[in-house]
Amino acid sequence: MDNTSKTPLLDRIALPADLRRLSEHELPQLAAELRAETIDAVSMTGGHLGAGLGVIELTVALHYLFDTPKDRLIWDVGHQAYPHKILTGRRDRIRTLRQGDGLSGFTRRAESEYDPFGAGHSSTSISAGLGMAVARDLEGRDNHVIAVIGDGAMSAGMAYEAINNAGARDERLIVILNDNDMSIAPPTGALSAYLARITSSGTYLYFRDIAKQLARQLPKSWERRAARVEEYTRHLWQGGAWFEELGFYYVGPIDGHDFNHLLPVLKNVRDAKNGPVLIHVVTKKGKGYAPAEASDDKYHGVAKFNVITGAQIKPKANAPTFTRVFADSLVKEAEKDKRIVAITAAMPDGTGLDIFGKRFPDRTFDVGIAEQHAVTFAAGLATEGLKPFAAIYSTFMQRGYDQVVHDVAVQRLPVRFAIDRAGFVGADGPTHAGSFDLAYLGCLPDFVIMAAADEAELVHMVATAAVIDDRPTAFRYPRGEGSGVDLPAVGIPLEIGRGRVVREGSKIALLSFGTRLGECLKAADQLAAYGLSTTVADARFMKPLDTALIGRLAREHEVLIIIEEGSVGGFGSHVLHHLAEAGLLDRGLKVRSLVLPDVFVEHDAPGKMYDRAGLNARGIFDAVFGALGRELISHEEGGRA
Repeated sequence: MDNTSKTPLLDRIALPADLRRLSEHELPQLAAELRAETIDAVSMTGGHLGAGLGVIELTVALHYLFDTPKDRLIWDVGHQAYPHKILTGRRDRIRTLRQGDGLSGFTRRAESEYDPFGAGHSSTSISAGLGMAVARDLEGRDNHVIAVIGDGAMSAGMAYEAINNAGARDERLIVILNDNDMSIAPPTGALSAYLARITSSGTYLYFRDIAKQLARQLPKSWERRAARVEEYTRHLWQGGAWFEELGFYYVGPIDGHDFNHLLPVLKNVRDAKNGPVLIHVVTKKGKGYAPAEASDDKYHGVAKFNVITGAQIKPKANAPTFTRVFADSLVKEAEKDKRIVAITAAMPDGTGLDIFGKRFPDRTFDVGIAEQHAVTFAAGLATEGLKPFAAIYSTFMQRGYDQVVHDVAVQRLPVRFAIDRAGFVGADGPTHAGSFDLAYLGCLPDFVIMAAADEAELVHMVATAAVIDDRPTAFRYPRGEGSGVDLPAVGIPLEIGRGRVVREGSKIALLSFGTRLGECLKAADQLAAYGLSTTVADARFMKPLDTALIGRLAREHEVLIIIEEGSVGGFGSHVLHHLAEAGLLDRGLKVRSLVLPDVFVEHDAPGKMYDRAGLNARGIFDAVFGALGRELISHEEGGRA
């Protein structure tokens, strides 16, 4: 019998309190409507689709059974939180997802009280949840704390550290392991669902606790034996002994798409007053949308797409992406040198190392979401004479910084860091922006640091990194397409610490580090219209600095503008330090350093973000006139300075 109604249930849900007024038999209809709404919304905005579709039923069940926002619901990473946003008062804005001034693609505290913890990087939910549980107990409150973590995030050491700590402390904490790759346990079924219901029930837990109390009265050897009999009898059927060893009570696996399985287990765990519990839920990424189910890797993150066909609507590529240029260049270098190996931390497609992996599968290593391990693993490879290239996004490199310092830099090991997503990245916002790598790497001794002005320069920088064998190297490049310049057939190693002058002038000097070089050339054209002869230089290297080039620019020009796609503390800071130490500021040189603003910049199209930051031709033009102290006259008025 079909119990669903023709009346749209989702239209009646403004907040989870409305959801809790439904009957259990209405939940499948609500889940179907929520799935359709999620698909439609993401088809218009792009974003992370597969993960959210996989947790539709789980999202509904959690908000149905728990008193959110009083009960804290933490979504790890945030990729799967779009359905959660729809149910928590944000449906009217869901089609602004990842757009300028719209909803974030991740959970965000400032956006809603239903987002108790902001996300963006993975594997943080259990640590945050434990902190909330401890705070709750210290303050005498009685709310629940639930952390939902995907099995991919369980490859990060931070998750294990949190589980270990939580198990030892014995706080009441619910962790839901969303296993969407069938990677941990055997398939679910009626028997496993029945066992999950029984072993999560209050009756079972009551008798289990009585048995433990009795066992404590027995000799120690008998107590240990009794505990192990209970543990291994249960896990003979279910698995999960590993979590029990760390102090968690394990329940599962259960079918994450079946309310008949989900609701009884979640009710039992909600009503129990025991310590930390881990519920193992098996889901399918992309569930309910055939194109996503058939290709979950390509539907993890999507562009706008046609809902009917599933075809993604991507703009025609005018030029290869920087990521593709890096990947192709690394393949060419590896064809010449069998010692070159490549490492990625769960981002083979995003970093282009899937291309390298197809050509050299035995020389490609995906270590999972484990940047700390990736860095030290690369260091170990380097000690044995191999040439490791660790391709890691700038924002994710932050997670392995101690290892970069201690295991690579201190030992002066020749690990090559290919830093993708440098600068603004657009729709993923501040958690994924490559803002800080120049500052956090630039302070390390004996580190060669480069930034590519265009894709041709990137080819040469890959070749340069390949031949530097006495110290660590990093080269950075942005997300997206290049400028379409002709690529060299082979990369030619650059002279270490030497920049280049791309346009000669006499009054104004623009010193660029990275892909703002094109904007510098545009600004130079605009300045020429005002009679200001302008030199444009590409620094290429931040460490070591080209002090000869900087000295020449300082001595021969009235104004020096430094431009980079990084935070305060990066390239401009190093140049200013050198100018001060060399006494080159004493002659009245007017210097301005243009950097990313000292705020976390919200998501938008990258071009708009750079415009607002003043890192475009107009911003450079304005900086020159600001330094000269002259009144700025607009181009439209046809004036001259």
